[in-house]
Amino acid sequence: MTGPHPTPRTRPAQGDPQTPGPHATSVTTAVPPRCPTRTRLYRAGALVDEGFPAERISEHLTAHDDTVVWLDLHDPDEADLAILVEEFGLHPLAVEDAVVDEQRPKADRYRTHLFVNLSAGQARDGGCELLPSEMRAFVTPRALIPVRTADFGVDVVETRWDASADLAENGVGFLVHGWLAAVVDGQHRAAQQLDDLADELEEALFDPDHDVDVRRRGFELRTSLAALRRVTVPMREVLARLLRDDEHIRLARPAMVPYFEDVHDHALGAAETVDATRDHVTTILDSYATEQGNELNVITRKLAAWAAIIAVPTAITGWYGQNVPYPGLDQPWGFVSSTSLIVLLAGIIYLMLRRKGWL
Repeated sequence: MTGPHPTPRTRPAQGDPQTPGPHATSVTTAVPPRCPTRTRLYRAGALVDEGFPAERISEHLTAHDDTVVWLDLHDPDEADLAILVEEFGLHPLAVEDAVVDEQRPKADRYRTHLFVNLSAGQARDGGCELLPSEMRAFVTPRALIPVRTADFGVDVVETRWDASADLAENGVGFLVHGWLAAVVDGQHRAAQQLDDLADELEEALFDPDHDVDVRRRGFELRTSLAALRRVTVPMREVLARLLRDDEHIRLARPAMVPYFEDVHDHALGAAETVDATRDHVTTILDSYATEQGNELNVITRKLAAWAAIIAVPTAITGWYGQNVPYPGLDQPWGFVSSTSLIVLLAGIIYLMLRRKGWL
C-alpha cells in the first residue's frame, strides 16, 4: 500500500495525557491511570490532532460530522471501560468480552458497533516459543477503539496510517484496515519464522555436526504451530464478517476494497504457511524416527554378526571341554590343529558377513 508521506509530526511529550503519571488523565479518574491511552483524530481525511485526553472524544465527535477518532486502551478493566459504554453505547456483552482473556478470534455485530477479538503472534528470535498478544477492538461508525493486554507494536499501526494518509478520507475503514494489516502481517512473520526454524531442523537431521535435539525441537515447533494455527485459521471468517455490508457501519468503501482484499490474502497466506510447516515438521519427526530405527537395525545386525563369529570357537571348545577326547589329545599338533580350525571357520564367517554388509 503506497501513498504520500505526511510531514513528520512531533510526538507527544512524556508528560502528555496518554502517559501514566501523577497528573495524567485517562478514561478513569485513577491517579496514576490504570489504563494508559493513545489517541488520534482525523477530520475530512486529514490528521488534525493526537495525544489528546480520552474525555474529549465526545467533544470532537459532536463538533464535526466528518471526524473519526482512534483511542488505544492498554490493559483496561470494566471500570476503565465505563466511560466508553456511556459515550458510545457499547453492548454489555461486548464490554464483558473485552476484559476476558483467551477467547477465540471472532467478530460480533451489535446494533451500533462491532466487537472484534484477534491475536497477534510473535516467535521469539532464535527459538520455537510463540508469544501471543490478544487484542480486541470496538468499531463504531466514527471510532476505532482497540483494547490490548500486551505490548503490541502500536507504532507500526501509526506508521501504516501515516504512509497511506491519502486513504484517510475513507473514514473508520481506513483506521480498521491499518490495524488489521499490522495484526495479520505479524501473524505472517511469525509463520515465516517458524517455517525457517523447520528448515534448519531438517538440515540438522542428517548433519552430525549440528548439536540439536531434533525430537525435542520438533515437538516444540509443533506446539507453537498449533497455537499459531488457532490464531490464523479463523481470520478468514473474521474478515468476512467485518466486510459484510451493514446499515450502520460500512468499512469497505470502494476505494478500500483492494486493501482489505490484500489483508485477506495475507491472512490466507499465513494460515497456509502454518499448515504447510506443520506437515513439514511432522515429516521431519517421522524421518527422525525412521532414521533412529535404521540405526538400531544396523547395530542389532552387527551384534548378531559378531555373535555368529564368536559362536564358532565357543562351539568347538565347548564340545571338547566335556572331557571328550579329540584328535591329537595331549599332543602339540592337536592344539595347533584345533586353534587353526577355529581361526579358519571364524574367518570364513567374517568374510561372508562382511560381503553381505553386516560388518
